[in-house]
Amino acid sequence: MQFSFPDGNAVRINCHDSAALLAAVRQKLRDGQGFAIATINVDHLQRLAEDGRFRRAYAAHDLVCADGNPIVWLSRIAGRPVALAPGSDLVLPLAAEAARAGLPVGLIGSSDESLALAAEAMVRAVPGLRVALTHAPGFPFDPMGEEAGQIIERIRASGARLCFLALGAPRQELFAIRARDALGNVGFASIGAGLDFLSGHQRRAPALLRKAKLEWAWRMLSNPRRLFLRYAKGFAILPGHIRQAAALRRARRD
Repeated sequence: MQFSFPDGNAVRINCHDSAALLAAVRQKLRDGQGFAIATINVDHLQRLAEDGRFRRAYAAHDLVCADGNPIVWLSRIAGRPVALAPGSDLVLPLAAEAARAGLPVGLIGSSDESLALAAEAMVRAVPGLRVALTHAPGFPFDPMGEEAGQIIERIRASGARLCFLALGAPRQELFAIRARDALGNVGFASIGAGLDFLSGHQRRAPALLRKAKLEWAWRMLSNPRRLFLRYAKGFAILPGHIRQAAALRRARRD
């Protein structure tokens, strides 16, 4: 499944499901290759349409999976179906891949307290996991700025080989590409609120609501001032992407 933009940049979902993503990560960790993982959702699609720098960074990601049911539905309309692979669900499986490879991880996110609690939860859940680094950047964080360069050097010194980025879009995706290219042998996974869910600083939607495809409603109602406009913008762009997906399906038939 591919999303194309007028400037020629394209974002392709190249991991059909979480199993494919984990297999690719396992191989890259084994080979000592750096990589960047993005988990695309409707909010990202809306931002991609407006921000050329974000588009270029996203297009440079090595592994992209579907984080949101609308993305899955669009893939089905296009005749190129992918499965849901939410970033929040990938944190522990990715950490387990690092632990099996004997490689330490780093956590870059919202606050020192949240990261410490998330690290404790991850170590409890994943036997053998080593957390080599936690760092909460200052606010507002500039992924192209001086502090970002300092974080890259801290990652290098720590020996972390897989870093989880919970910095929010587009900051985490921009930083992931800069850091991957600077370090060469470190993987970066942009997982949004995944660490805050593990730390308990944010409460995830109950399983029943997730099964009913209503996690977005839970999140919006939990923080309407911040999220209502974001979701409204996301829904507004869906008709255009539905038309694009339908056109892709027709092109495949011709």
